Amino acid sequence: MGCVTSKQAVSVTPAFDVSVAFRDNADSGRSRGGRVVAAEFEKKKKSGGGESGLSGSELSESGRVSSNGGGDSLSFRLGNLHKYVEGEQVAAGWPAWLSAVAGEAIQGWVPLRADSYQTLEKIGQGTYSTVFRARELETGRVVALKKVRFDNFEPESVRFMAREITILRRLDHPNIVKLDGLITSRLSCSIYLVFEYMEHDLSGLMSCPDIKFSESQVKCYTKQLLSGLEHCHSRGVMHRDIKGANLLVNNEGILKIADFGLANFCSSVYRQPLTSRVVTLWYRPPELLLGSTDYGASVDLWSVGCVFAELLVGRPILKGRTEVEQLHKIFKLCGSPPDEYWKKSKLPHATLFKPQQPYESCLRESFKDLPTISVDLIETLLSVEPYKRGTASSALASEYFKTKPYACDPSSLPKYAPNKEIDAKNREESRRKKVGGRVRGPEKPTRKPNGINKLVPAEVSLSFSLSLSLSLSLPPSSPLPPILTPTTFVY
Repeated sequence: MGCVTSKQAVSVTPAFDVSVAFRDNADSGRSRGGRVVAAEFEKKKKSGGGESGLSGSELSESGRVSSNGGGDSLSFRLGNLHKYVEGEQVAAGWPAWLSAVAGEAIQGWVPLRADSYQTLEKIGQGTYSTVFRARELETGRVVALKKVRFDNFEPESVRFMAREITILRRLDHPNIVKLDGLITSRLSCSIYLVFEYMEHDLSGLMSCPDIKFSESQVKCYTKQLLSGLEHCHSRGVMHRDIKGANLLVNNEGILKIADFGLANFCSSVYRQPLTSRVVTLWYRPPELLLGSTDYGASVDLWSVGCVFAELLVGRPILKGRTEVEQLHKIFKLCGSPPDEYWKKSKLPHATLFKPQQPYESCLRESFKDLPTISVDLIETLLSVEPYKRGTASSALASEYFKTKPYACDPSSLPKYAPNKEIDAKNREESRRKKVGGRVRGPEKPTRKPNGINKLVPAEVSLSFSLSLSLSLSLPPSSPLPPILTPTTFVY
């Protein structure tokens, strides 16, 4: 973990960061950076003499001085300490704007160099990012580079971006994509996240007409998804955008949860209002469509239910075009919540969308061709009342995974040609052009009004470089969180 393969000859003494050190202690010390940092701080504290060090009891969760001691002198020492941390990180090659706002996210790491990689092709497009396939020049290893969109002159925008990095560093599981490092420099205004490369995603595989999943294969993928999600939730993280395009699969049959750009921390102790504008529409639970700002990990379980059913029937099961239509489709399939739920939940949009007559669930009738044990799990995960969905752990312990055919070993799964959501969209676009008789011929020059010729190619082939600034467009099936501005952010 970390940028240990960096080609920069930079020697960095890890500096102490209050918030990460104490949280890592609480998290059983899984973060390498946190352990090194805390040890270094203890060493500096002892060498400095006296009782000038900070104890955990003197600090609150946010790293600020608590009321049980310290005073102005402690605040002064903390201020100097954070300046020291920032100076160390800038010396290591991090941009000052990143270190000043998001020092915790990069603590203990050294940035990788852009000229160490050759970008090959674009393989993904997200709400806040673009993903490329690239090759590490020294080793020849193929990686995925995710360029994150943010405004480095706006601190809140940087913090939003840094949250994804912090979350990824907190997670360590075979079914969660691994963050290998970050590409940036002192003078850079952008950041690339370096990930292990995965050949496929579930959306791309499911959309391929030649690929049909067996029941044991569906169990294998679903079990891996729930295992990765169980780890996320145990570490206090909810993903908030589970869907096929964010579930990557490699040629060894291993499934990994990816794209934590909308993820956030969840806690039953420290609660804060959250945005309901997360999760791609077809996989968004009813409480979010009703405007809930107080929710937990159960939103991910609803999305898992949608993906699970999609794997079994071969198509998305709730394809609404608007939020109103999506909620209507959910109530028609799963039934509407009982009156007690409407009264207790006090959801912002309840008065607008509560049906005049309650809907009865027709889920079992809709999936009558599936095994009863499979429908049982779908029904649990797609409960309109969040608390009835259970947990990832309870889903893994369900009878579905204890009955034959059992989940197959990932290594026994078929090998496929690279297939991602972007490939499926390209196939669909080609099909539409053929059906509409709009297949383009060779390149033809067209004359603009000012007399300048411009080539209009049949297919635009772009050669991307790490220094190229790309504009991001919003895919039709993506969630619609607010655009990042100085006053609006997704929490």
